[in-house]
Amino acid sequence: MSRNRTRQAKRRGNRAGIWFFTAALRLTGLRGAYGLLYIVCIYYLLFDRTAVRAARAYIMRRFSDRSPATRQIVIYRLFIEQGKNLIDRHAMLTGAYPFKLKIQGMENIPSEPGKGFILLTSHLGNWQIVMQALQKMNRTVHLLMRPEDNAAVRDAMQVDAESSRIKVISSEQYLGGVVEMMQALERGDVVSIMGDRVYQADGVMVEFLRDPAVFPYSAFHLAASSGCPLVILLSAKTGADSYTVDLPKVFHPVWTQKMVKKEQLQIWVQQYVRVLESYLDKHPLQYFIFHDVWEEARRRMQKESV
Repeated sequence: MSRNRTRQAKRRGNRAGIWFFTAALRLTGLRGAYGLLYIVCIYYLLFDRTAVRAARAYIMRRFSDRSPATRQIVIYRLFIEQGKNLIDRHAMLTGAYPFKLKIQGMENIPSEPGKGFILLTSHLGNWQIVMQALQKMNRTVHLLMRPEDNAAVRDAMQVDAESSRIKVISSEQYLGGVVEMMQALERGDVVSIMGDRVYQADGVMVEFLRDPAVFPYSAFHLAASSGCPLVILLSAKTGADSYTVDLPKVFHPVWTQKMVKKEQLQIWVQQYVRVLESYLDKHPLQYFIFHDVWEEARRRMQKESV
């Protein structure tokens, strides 16, 4: 991603925007703040070409049967849904607005004493509601993040606060934070890794929504190397005041000498992508990836064909 695109991406969800909607939340309530989104999101639809282009990469595949004009409307609705999730996040922090939380699959959480596990997340739903679900496990959770990733959201979630059990491991540390993640797992903590965007990390080619895409494999590599299980976590806003958190599948990756490691990683990542696709069938407008994960696959195939 170019520096210009990175700067544009940072502006979405910045401190000024969060302050504006936090003030609107106090003055007009939840419904009033939602109403402002319909105006603000028109601006993004008309003028934020980077966001529209990134959203279109997903929308045109998930809604391949729709016309180009209809898909523009779907992009607008996607922006609104993301805005609602952001507003809800701050409403939850104030404690003034009760939200119903349904957790499905808690029985899949590994319960072996003193043994950590990896949580594989995606750009789905609301992180604040996910944190509430994780608190029920009574474990320290370490989020693998880039230092520059949306500092405003980090502040709002009180990540790394002294009293918080949510900590951050920087992906820009030595070996991408692998040492710190291994230490956390050995202590019996949880390590949370986003599984659907490579950033600067390496990835494998898989099929996502019928087209080749590149997904990172670091979470599965860490799981196989550490001997710790990997749990998929997905979340979605399911109503005006309700959310669901799903823990649909647990992986126990084990290296085998019969296959090259990269091939094993590709199989595991493809299985995760199939779970993600199934969830998107139910909650298509809760996916806030805003990145063309298929573009990297096209570039790789072009290089291979030369």
